[in-house]
Amino acid sequence: MTLKGREVVLGVTGGIAAYKAAEVVSRLRKQGANVHVIMTKSAMEFVQPLTFETLSNNPVVTDTFDRRAPWEVEHISLAQRAEVFVIAPATANMLAKMACGIADDMLSTTLLATKAPVLVAPAMNTGMWTADATQHNMEVLRSRGVQVVGPGAGFLACGDVGSGRMSEPQEIVAAVENILNPKLDMAGLKVMVTAGATRERLDPVRYMTNDSSGKMGFAIAEAAKNRGAQVTVVAGATTAKEPDGVSIVRIESTRDLLAAVTARAPEMDVIIQAAAPADYRFSVQHDQKMKKQSGAAIVLELVENPDVAAAVGQMKKPGQTLVGFAAETENLMENAARKLDKKNLDMIVANDVSRPGAGFNVDTNIATLLTRKGSVECPLQQKAELAQRILDQVLELRK
Repeated sequence: MTLKGREVVLGVTGGIAAYKAAEVVSRLRKQGANVHVIMTKSAMEFVQPLTFETLSNNPVVTDTFDRRAPWEVEHISLAQRAEVFVIAPATANMLAKMACGIADDMLSTTLLATKAPVLVAPAMNTGMWTADATQHNMEVLRSRGVQVVGPGAGFLACGDVGSGRMSEPQEIVAAVENILNPKLDMAGLKVMVTAGATRERLDPVRYMTNDSSGKMGFAIAEAAKNRGAQVTVVAGATTAKEPDGVSIVRIESTRDLLAAVTARAPEMDVIIQAAAPADYRFSVQHDQKMKKQSGAAIVLELVENPDVAAAVGQMKKPGQTLVGFAAETENLMENAARKLDKKNLDMIVANDVSRPGAGFNVDTNIATLLTRKGSVECPLQQKAELAQRILDQVLELRK
């Protein structure tokens, strides 16, 4: 029992996915965890407290003013007892309250008081999940260290098909296990990750770039760090929050990226190139801002940039594992397979950036992990989840 004796507090909020929380409790108990359930008033409209009391073998807390244990302030007691605090399902309303620090019921009050790691499993209608307000709240929560599992995509109770489906109970329990018993299976490995977009200057105020935010590269770097690796990130322009506990080297152009990566490559065990380098640069870079030409057209010449991944592949050492990315809009697998061979990679992460929920500047991705032995399909999921899948596959390749 991998969670024997560990203290888990589970908050259940008012969504149809509340019924799946019962299986979360059951699975946690089978792993040996001691589970304490807090339910909101709305959650009790979907599932009765007796269900969770039976499964957890503990009283279910529903009322801030319940005086069954008058000798202790119960929300403080549970907040202090928790080794991990899970909200499943986490409704849009609960996520908003958490982001704003609102404490108006037993669950939100206990959450605000806890110092334990917090894991949320969002569950809601697709429109609610993709709403600007919800996504802003998620950014706030992530910036505070709240961990997220899901949501997945599929057929929703409202009849819609899309993102918003609560992760399956086994995924939530696996996330809890990872928090309480973190895998250190990359301890001793030196990992370099590239992230973000490069910029090619035309003049001091103008440049050519792309939409990469750095979210995928940063997610991989953070996951590798959490698994015990010594991580170096070579990053171009990014909008995502930088991961803590890693060494970050900032660059601007593709040639800068080439220099930074090739200088550090020989000492690395794993190199994962998630950056989006510009394939071309301006043939002439002006020292001063270019002025308008009284309506006359300007012709700008582009020249090809060096291929960073190919350069790293050429200098590959025995025992190194090289991973590249193929961001495509057509002929995905053909192009990815060609890059796998041409650039001497061990694995390539292929994704069609034209698909909704995949590619640049979003929190989710859809990918295929292609190696010379086969491929692994990764359906729509959070980039943090995909990062773990990529690292799992890297370790398989290194066996």
